[in-house]
Amino acid sequence: MKNYKPKSRLTSTAYIEGVLKGNRVLLSRAITIIESSLESDKILAKEIIQAILPFSGKSIRIGITGVPGVGKSTFIESFGKYLITKGKRVAILSIDPSSQRSKGSILGDKTRMEELANMREAYIRPSASGDTLGGVANKTGETMLLCEANGYDVVLIETVGVGQSETAVHGMTDFFLLLMLSGAGDELQGIKKGIMEMADMVVINKADGDNIRMSEMARLQYQNALHIFPLSESGWSPVVSTASAIKNIGIDTVWGEVSKYKKLVDENGYFEKNRNHQQIQWMYNNINEELKNLFYGSATIKEHLSVLEKKIVTAKISPVKAAEIMLEEFKSSF
Repeated sequence: MKNYKPKSRLTSTAYIEGVLKGNRVLLSRAITIIESSLESDKILAKEIIQAILPFSGKSIRIGITGVPGVGKSTFIESFGKYLITKGKRVAILSIDPSSQRSKGSILGDKTRMEELANMREAYIRPSASGDTLGGVANKTGETMLLCEANGYDVVLIETVGVGQSETAVHGMTDFFLLLMLSGAGDELQGIKKGIMEMADMVVINKADGDNIRMSEMARLQYQNALHIFPLSESGWSPVVSTASAIKNIGIDTVWGEVSKYKKLVDENGYFEKNRNHQQIQWMYNNINEELKNLFYGSATIKEHLSVLEKKIVTAKISPVKAAEIMLEEFKSSF
């Protein structure tokens, strides 16, 4: 058996030039560096991101989420193929569920989107969701910038599914799309109000065959529900439509609404304002992440946490007091 030799790391300049020239292989390798937890790769990643930053930000970023079984992957493949016919280059950042044991991901989206994956104008990058809030991989934001610098002008971010922390993907995209199924009477009760408020568009998928009538009823119910919410800061009134990803019905309508939204927010200044807000929030998210890593990465902290855990379960100290002790110890180390 031959010894496996890992791919050697190139210089930051080589990665930067490769990404900016549209090299897909170097794009993938650069993303791998971005996602790496090695300290040497973290330094390299920061150099790459800083250099490509002026060449990013020119895409329309669309977040796509929905209940399990709604057909997100099928919809994204149909939507992506449609965008390519319109002359777009499409990057799909698909967040796969992580194994709680191995922390690895299933990475099945390239299989589910087989036709799209084989198109030169499309790039699909599955990433493990890990422990990141909202089902969004920790480095999705940086990956998005790399794809933009590589020449992709539409970035689709698919989340694991509907959850109470979908604000994570909403906070890094321009347009938020919620996929739903017909039978809205019951589903409306179970959908979190926050997710509905974030949606710029709701699409009732699988509206074909015997399901057309039910899908139209669902569309009306969701449209009525959205009217209850106050107008968003963008000035956009959320819309509801029906679609069939398998039959390629209604896909053009979705892109039409995205285009209308983009035109509106460009004219009223919200697009730039929102992007600026996201950049600032991104900084704070990174600060929070680094502080968490600094805290839990300390050998001393780990040792003392183990001691406190034993005291908590034997009722010798309260969880609140234990947290206070650890935070004071952490602060005194600076």
